[in-house]
Amino acid sequence: MIFDTHSHYDDEAFNVDRDELLKKVRKSVDLIVNCCGDESSLEKTKTLTQNYDFIYGAYGIHPEVIREWNPKVEMEIKQCLKDKKAVAVGEIGLDYYWEKEEDVRRRQREIFSYQLEMARENKLPFVVHSRDAAKDTIDIVKTYMKGSNSGGVIHCFSYGKEVAREFLNMGLYLGIGGVLTFKNGKKLQEVVEYMPMENMVLETDCPYLSPEPNRGKRNDSRNIEYVVKAISRIKNLPEDKIIEVTRNNGLKLFNIIKG
Repeated sequence: MIFDTHSHYDDEAFNVDRDELLKKVRKSVDLIVNCCGDESSLEKTKTLTQNYDFIYGAYGIHPEVIREWNPKVEMEIKQCLKDKKAVAVGEIGLDYYWEKEEDVRRRQREIFSYQLEMARENKLPFVVHSRDAAKDTIDIVKTYMKGSNSGGVIHCFSYGKEVAREFLNMGLYLGIGGVLTFKNGKKLQEVVEYMPMENMVLETDCPYLSPEPNRGKRNDSRNIEYVVKAISRIKNLPEDKIIEVTRNNGLKLFNIIKG
């Protein structure tokens, strides 16, 4: 059974058929972590974890919406992290692709560091989003990793082998999803070839980043099978082995006890 370690089933793209779809997904997907983005997703994610036994929650504020950060949001996150099905702080990190203002980038770094400390306080792993911000992400995470922590994953890994090496040397996981199947995904394919299976987890980031042959359509956890096929070709490993290893990696990362 597949473990989708990063999804957004609270997204409005699923409003028309969420329950029906998740029942179909459950036939082939064993576990799902739903990751928060903005304030509105905090309560929606918690509701998903309450309604579906195979869905767990990661709580945090995405760097693209860092302007939402305020004491009320901070308190909401802290409350959510107390829930028995809260398994990570996320999705947090840095995104310099859209944000060019240095003041806002500085604020992203501040809130990223603060949310990492929330992970430490709650003895939870982190789920990091990093886009066009490799050096600052490495520097902040490396500083955090020097103390007692529960590790984490670099979600939707998009950099090359040199950056991958930095994170792998810290003992972190890399989240691999649909981009691996894209024609312009050569850089990620090289990373997958290079990295050990023991540091890999599977993800969709659904409803975004559908793999080939469904690129451009709404993504869901069933599409991980195409990612598995791509990894199988690159690593020359059986698909069942990839599913087994990445599932066990996910269980270990998020400290989920399941048979």
